[in-house]
Parts: sequence; C-alpha cells; structure tokens
Amino acid sequence: MSTEIHIPDESSAAAKGKAPLIGGLKRVKATGSKKGIAIFDFLLRLGGLSAALAAAATMGTSDETLPFFTQFFQFQASYDDLPPFQFFVIAMAIVGGYLVLSLPFSVVSIIRPNAVGPRFLLLILDTVALTLNTAASAAAAAIVYLAHNGNSSANWLAICLQFGDFCQKASGAVVASFVSVIVFVFLVVMSGLAIRKL
Repeated sequence: MSTEIHIPDESSAAAKGKAPLIGGLKRVKATGSKKGIAIFDFLLRLGGLSAALAAAATMGTSDETLPFFTQFFQFQASYDDLPPFQFFVIAMAIVGGYLVLSLPFSVVSIIRPNAVGPRFLLLILDTVALTLNTAASAAAAAIVYLAHNGNSSANWLAICLQFGDFCQKASGAVVASFVSVIVFVFLVVMSGLAIRKL
C-alpha cells in the first residue's frame, strides 16, 4: 500500500483561477490606451504638417512693392532679402516634408501599438525636427520684431509702417511656425510616454 498522493500537474494559470482573466483585461486596456495615443499622434502630425506648410508658403509669398515711386526707383521688401527669412522658408519646408514622411510610421504605431521601433525612431526624429523648427521660428521672430519696432541703438528703422502687407504675412508665418513647435513638443512628450508604458 502506497501513501503517496498523485496530484496532476496544472499550469500556473489554471492554479490561479481568475488571475489570467484580470491580467488579460489589463493588457487589453493598456493596448487600447496606446492605440488612442497613436491615433492622437497621427492627428497631431496632420495639424503640424498644415501649420508648417502654411508658415513656409506664407513667408515664401511675402513681398511688397511700395506703389508711389517710379518704375525705375522702387522700394521692395521680400523674404529673400533677409537670410533669416530664407532659412525659415527652407527649414519649414524640411519640417513639413519630414511630417509627411513620418505619417506611415505613425500609422504603423496605430496598427501595432506595442511596437517599440517605430515609436523610438519617431521620438528621435521629432526631437531633431523640433530643434530645427524652434531655431527657424526664433530667427524669423527676431527679424519680425525688428521690422515692427526697429532698433534705435543700431539705427534700424521700423519698416512695417511702410510695408504693412509684408509684415502682416511674415508675422502670420511666424505664428504658424510656433504652432508647429507646440505640436512637436506634444509629439515628443507623447512618444516618450508611449515608450515608457511599453
């Protein structure tokens, strides 16, 4: 007669009863929140794209010629007269192009919310684009400030009293570029949070 009791081996999931179900629900909820973050990321990219392209197009078309001079002697203001404005147009076009190219990676993050690779790549590239966008916006903002207020110490006159349309377009482009900067800040923070939760 044997005193041993044979107990059939059970998996740890069966031994814990309802614990796997609870864990499964938490996993589904976490995946759902990551998918929501990825969808919001995609929508932010579309908003940032429209702001960046609007800034580049507005600045690129900002020129004005004063009408009260002769054909041979005219005063004209154009974005390509100022190197910071040229840098602004080029930088905002690069940022807009990057946002277009980043959209497929954002779609991959929606389809596969637990994938780390696309999110990490977007985090790095978004940080680079944020830096370029901020530099271009700050340079253009400094010139717009000088155009509006001038600088008596350097004997720079405010030109916006004469070139009102030019200054209005340049100011609008700078505002749109700072909207794009804010979008990039949100994108970087969201990507960091999403990677942290993975």
